[in-house]
Amino acid sequence: MTAVHRTGGAGGPRSAVVVNPAKQPDLDGLRRTVTEVLAAAGWPEPEWFTTTVDDPGQGQARAAIAAGAEVIFVCGGDGTVMSCVGALVDTDVAMAILPSGTGNLLAANLGLSDDLVAGIEVAVERGRRRIDVGTCGDQCFVVMAGMGFDAQMLSDTSETTKARVGWPAYVMGALRHLRDRPMRVSIRIDDDPPLRRRARTVLVANVGRLQGGVRLLADAEPDDGCLDVAVLTPRTLNHWLSLGWAVLRGRRRVPRMEVLRGRRVIITSNRAQPRELDGDLISPGRSLKVSVRPQALWLCVPQPQTEPDLSVDADAAGERGERRVEEAR
Repeated sequence: MTAVHRTGGAGGPRSAVVVNPAKQPDLDGLRRTVTEVLAAAGWPEPEWFTTTVDDPGQGQARAAIAAGAEVIFVCGGDGTVMSCVGALVDTDVAMAILPSGTGNLLAANLGLSDDLVAGIEVAVERGRRRIDVGTCGDQCFVVMAGMGFDAQMLSDTSETTKARVGWPAYVMGALRHLRDRPMRVSIRIDDDPPLRRRARTVLVANVGRLQGGVRLLADAEPDDGCLDVAVLTPRTLNHWLSLGWAVLRGRRRVPRMEVLRGRRVIITSNRAQPRELDGDLISPGRSLKVSVRPQALWLCVPQPQTEPDLSVDADAAGERGERRVEEAR
């Protein structure tokens, strides 16, 4: 549900930009465009913070908050967004996404434009939405956490290939692992008894779309206070084909995929598995423990479309009709 959350007073709120220079080839052009659009809206010039390999965004976002920013523009990929979320969670500071990575999954799931000027104007219009945030240990995520095949796919997708061909690069990484053996997992949702499965991957999702706009989980919503769990159990190439075809066609029932829901999820495997948060690999492990923090993040989103005032149109039409009657007489 979209809500309007007003910030700042006359002259516009204070803002900051956290930018990943590896994802932004024209930093001078970015600075010029952001400054000009904000100035035209009456906002003061933002402060600028650049991410580093050692600190991909969280420290910069914290510094921006300490400097008084009420809106933080995040210009980078999913990893930069995830890092900044760690600083913004449970604050009144809103995040505005200026996508410049390969996946941009949160932006894609929420219908945010990848056009720079449009992204800035979304923040200026001051539409805001509270969304849920997933946590895994001391890290946050807003899209998905995963264990198994999906993380293995990410590890075998090169940054060079992603930069050259975009999201199809993930398909190339996936093909290398279609015949890997499944993992034996125990999945515990909230306080329910654990479920035991032979799975290729388990995804814990805050939103439902994957790379390329593919909708995996039809009912996943980022502000419903729950996480959706997809357990994928294909064992043969035919299983993969039928699963993929159903997902691509938008079927609600997908073969070899079980969907669960809850607020706390613990996945335990019989052996160490690759793991990921929002498309960034974390260290392999035998377990993945995640939980949800409901509506813990303010996000800049487009203002909801307002319904036209039909009563005004009807009155105007009536007045025009009365004039025509008088003229006819």
